[in-house]
Amino acid sequence: GTKKTLRQTGRVGGAAAGAEIRWLGGRLLGTTGGFHISPRMTGEQDFAPVSHRSTSDISTSLETEIDYEGLPQGMATSTHMLAGAVAGIMEHCLMYPIDCVKTRMQSLHPEPGARYRNVMDALRQIVQTEGVWRPIRGVNVLAVGAGPAHALYFACYEKIKFSLSDAIHPGTNSHFANGVAGCVATLLHDAIMNPAEVVKQRMQMFNSPYRGVLDCVGSLLRHEGPAAFYRSYTTQLTMNVPFQALHFMTYEYLQELLNPHRQYNPSSHVVSGALAGALAAAATSPLDVCKTLLNTQEAQAVRHISGLGEAFRMVYRMGGIPAFFKGVQARVIYQMPSTAISWSVYEFFKYIITKRQHERRLHGDRDGDK
Repeated sequence: GTKKTLRQTGRVGGAAAGAEIRWLGGRLLGTTGGFHISPRMTGEQDFAPVSHRSTSDISTSLETEIDYEGLPQGMATSTHMLAGAVAGIMEHCLMYPIDCVKTRMQSLHPEPGARYRNVMDALRQIVQTEGVWRPIRGVNVLAVGAGPAHALYFACYEKIKFSLSDAIHPGTNSHFANGVAGCVATLLHDAIMNPAEVVKQRMQMFNSPYRGVLDCVGSLLRHEGPAAFYRSYTTQLTMNVPFQALHFMTYEYLQELLNPHRQYNPSSHVVSGALAGALAAAATSPLDVCKTLLNTQEAQAVRHISGLGEAFRMVYRMGGIPAFFKGVQARVIYQMPSTAISWSVYEFFKYIITKRQHERRLHGDRDGDK
């Protein structure tokens, strides 16, 4: 009786909607918070413990909820990759104009035509002086990079998390495993995204000399060599590791405050995720400014700026401590909704894909029973 009650908590506005929202909240918790709810290993515990049910039990409760945990694990990797790819593309494309503003505002010595008071002022000026399509220039290269990068990120995170958790504490969840999985996934994600980031930021700069993405890639290869695409890779990693750590820790802390019983509560997941993303974005802003400098090379006088230490010295020399927080407002405004978009889209697509797989499996079981 208790299990059923826990399962049916918060069912409002129709069975499918209820299942979907629980899913979104649950997965957000699972991936961002550490304890996982998606595809369950044998003997693994949930905070609302639910044993694997028989086929008849599942078929009777299908109307109430699609039981994602019951999916065979073999199907999970492709599901994560497809959902992750769509989530990555949506996140980066929808928030791209704000990202363009962030790159401009991080400029260490902006030209008179590229000095902005705030994010809205920047967007208005860019559209008025450079045309309505200017804020999304270079979005195509990011979409091409974000698909495979996010597909690998999500698939790698899930795979390593389950394998390590099972090896360290069979049947339970390990925070250490989540941390390692996050780090390895970030290494892969950034390796694919870095070249796309370099081209994107070169295209976003004020008075960008490139006609298009291919022109930018060709020019970079001719004048700066292939190394130009990975000049900021170590900085990107140095930024992402503390970013993810801060994000997870803040999320967990806020969950303790807002959702102490760890029940299905989508609003608490969204609020925790957005605030955690904002804090992590603000705290890692100095590294982001250095990354932009390494990608755009805007301060080069005689030679290329090549390392994080050199970038730090250059930023400090050109603007002191405040220069490290250039564009922090745009970075926070970009990060809060982009995290929400990424997880919502990821969950929604995973829900649709797995629901179909689950129904197919149920029909197969029923036919077998007959």
